[in-house]
Amino acid sequence: MSKVVYDGWMVRYGRRKIGRSYIHMRYFVLETRLLAYYKRKPQDNVVPIKTLPIDGNCRVEDRGLKTHHGHMVYVLSVYNKKDKYNRVTMAAFNIQEALIWKEKIESIIDQHQESQGTNGNKYNSFEYKSDMDNGRNASSSDHESQFSAAEDEDDSHPNLLRRTTIGRGPPESVFDWTKEIDSDLANQNGSNQVFSRKYWRLLQCQNGLRIFEELLDGDLLPKSCSRAMKAVGVVEASCENIFELVMSMDATRFEWDCSFQYGSLVEEVDGHTAILYHRLQLDWFPTLVWPRDLCYVRYWRRNDDGSYVVLFRSREHENCGPLPGYVRAHIESGGFNISPLKPLNGRPRTQVQHLMQIDLKGWGVGYVSSFQQHCLLQMLNSVAGLREYFSQTDERTAAPRIPVMVNMTSASVSSKRNQKLQETPHHRTRSLDQIRAANRNASMMDEYSDEEEDFQGADQEVMPPSPEREMKRTALEEEPLDQIDFSIFSGNLRRDDRDNGRNCWRISDGNNFRVRSKNFCYDKSKIPAGKPLMDLVAADWFKDTKRMDHVARRPGCAAQVASEKGLFSLIFNVQVPGSTHYSMVFYFVMKELTSGSLLQRFVDGDDEFRNSRMKLIPSVPKGSWIVRQSVGSTPCLLGKAVDCTYIRGPKYLEIDVDIGSSTVANGVLGLVIGVITSLVVDMAFLVQGNSPDELPEQLIGAVRASHIELSAAVVPKLEPDTTE
Repeated sequence: MSKVVYDGWMVRYGRRKIGRSYIHMRYFVLETRLLAYYKRKPQDNVVPIKTLPIDGNCRVEDRGLKTHHGHMVYVLSVYNKKDKYNRVTMAAFNIQEALIWKEKIESIIDQHQESQGTNGNKYNSFEYKSDMDNGRNASSSDHESQFSAAEDEDDSHPNLLRRTTIGRGPPESVFDWTKEIDSDLANQNGSNQVFSRKYWRLLQCQNGLRIFEELLDGDLLPKSCSRAMKAVGVVEASCENIFELVMSMDATRFEWDCSFQYGSLVEEVDGHTAILYHRLQLDWFPTLVWPRDLCYVRYWRRNDDGSYVVLFRSREHENCGPLPGYVRAHIESGGFNISPLKPLNGRPRTQVQHLMQIDLKGWGVGYVSSFQQHCLLQMLNSVAGLREYFSQTDERTAAPRIPVMVNMTSASVSSKRNQKLQETPHHRTRSLDQIRAANRNASMMDEYSDEEEDFQGADQEVMPPSPEREMKRTALEEEPLDQIDFSIFSGNLRRDDRDNGRNCWRISDGNNFRVRSKNFCYDKSKIPAGKPLMDLVAADWFKDTKRMDHVARRPGCAAQVASEKGLFSLIFNVQVPGSTHYSMVFYFVMKELTSGSLLQRFVDGDDEFRNSRMKLIPSVPKGSWIVRQSVGSTPCLLGKAVDCTYIRGPKYLEIDVDIGSSTVANGVLGLVIGVITSLVVDMAFLVQGNSPDELPEQLIGAVRASHIELSAAVVPKLEPDTTE
């Protein structure tokens, strides 16, 4: 067996026969001659799902960024150029992990090429020349059709360097302002002369930023269009972290971009190019000035020096026509240039340039210069927002997300305009709800399904679906294999998946919680938790004059029903003391425990081991400031904070959590219980992983309890406890 060079959990990304994309967690192993992936971390002589021999003819194609249910992943495709149809497509939720895998695989390929070179055999060169304009170097992420013809000529370029990701290059309409333009080229191409970025002057310093204005004859611009301006600042974070935040359109953008109101994906052109819809939140006399929105193409690339370039330019799209009540602004040129600087005191530093040249349109804009400049400065101040965001954030943000646009059609058809007039007010007021809904559904991972291997003998080119096909599939949902029939379970607390539900529970998105990553032992990094190990099937809300222990013995409860069906249950009984005792009970169910897993060792371990590993991650998404500060969101080892009693049944484990056993917890509870009807509380349960073979951590399950009514609790009918 060859030596293992690198391994870890990655994402299998692809598209089903019906056209819907999927992402599955798989364990990838890179050896000196082989790349393979498994359902779980391999032990003994487990056969991999798929393997790909690695030699000097292999290539790593960077396909850039793909979107799955609003969740963005960074995709790599590994293949042998002598057999392009035998390929492995893998992806990561953060670009750092994708770059590590790319570097490791390429180093193995280089070793094979060098060893064959010393033996007198010659491999084809890894890279190729690009036909793109302006002399830009191509990369392994360029479209497959570009390099298929060029490979026959590789022998004439044996020493070409491997390039980083630039995709197909920016669309023709998008000007790359990060590159200097020679005067000769500018004279030849009059359309580019207006966008030359060679001459700037410092306009002002604001919020720790330098604000520059382009020196340009104002006669060359429309009267309502501003001169190009850019903000330059230094952010203490890595280029990758800043890039991921800049690419996101989820609720985290409200924390650093004060000009952002709503954003969504219109069309994914390829891994580096997308069409976006964006609403601006401008504060210049909002009662008098109509709001502005944008439809623009966004292109990104990663340069050889580790910097990132994100370019914007407005364009029309048939599925993103003008909306009543909004003025469609026009971006002449814009974007971000994110460049690494030398670290200072061990902390990474990055220079961020944000350029914008925009025509806000609308009558009278050209006659009120303060409006144009005020709005432009508001947008450029997002660089200061990035700086403050990272200076006050200890951990990386969750993987970037972007809602997929719905109900957006062309306004050119007059028959649809009346329908839009009715839909627009609701669409406007629900923009934040749409973002949150997209975040909840961001990751639908089926960890134990082999469906993608059943019909794909080789990984196929992943192309974005057409808008027509995507609209036809909106009602379809991915269903995991061997689903548990949830209809057989019930509890007295109802489930309600609506945002405004009251006195109810629902499953909380696992990506709202951050858990220890595979490399936590080395770098203390954390990642979004993703899909839990067990399914939450029911919840009960009980009250009694005394504390209620071992509620799983109650006839007809979800644990008893699961046991009759041969399923395993984990029950959390959160006991709230007082003159009237309350218990909130959650029932988590799975097919069976995996032998040797951390969860199995926890279930069958002793109380000392359980107390040292049982972890709770709390959160209060909605509630008063003092309650949110008191509860916090720091993970807590339950067995060390409060008294926990473990009851092991034949097909279940119940954990009774006595909140009243802790003075601190009792104090917090005193704040919470009085305002419980106004609170929305999230709880995630998991077993703490301490060693590399127990990482990354996985949630047992997560629940959201919304606006619970004390009066809704019922007195349970419990059988005599035979375990005492």
